Amino acid sequence: QVQLVESGGGLVQAGGSLRLSCAASGNIFRINRMSWYRQAPGNQRELVAMITSGGSANYVDSVKGRFTISRGNAKNTVYLQMNSLKPEDTAVYYCNTKAVLEWPNAEYEYWGQGTQVTVSS
Repeated sequence: QVQLVESGGGLVQAGGSLRLSCAASGNIFRINRMSWYRQAPGNQRELVAMITSGGSANYVDSVKGRFTISRGNAKNTVYLQMNSLKPEDTAVYYCNTKAVLEWPNAEYEYWGQGTQVTVSS
């Protein structure tokens, strides 16, 4: 099994910044992908940013140029640097990973518990 622990959410004024962190632990052989999703009340969960094991990153159009996803020196960590925050970025942010376990040697998907980000106008 894999556990994802997120931190860094909070309340910030529009135009401000926050940095989310996520650390994965457990029976991990290889992390194939780490991602951040978000879900606002009444909305579906959406993919915000993802980064592959090779370091390739992709973003939803609404955050391009404002958010940056990166992997930590400890490769089982991922960060989301959020700058120029807008009220519409308010949501619960979830860390997600697709990881190959040591045993059974197969890929599984895991979710963190979520962290609230609130941007006031």
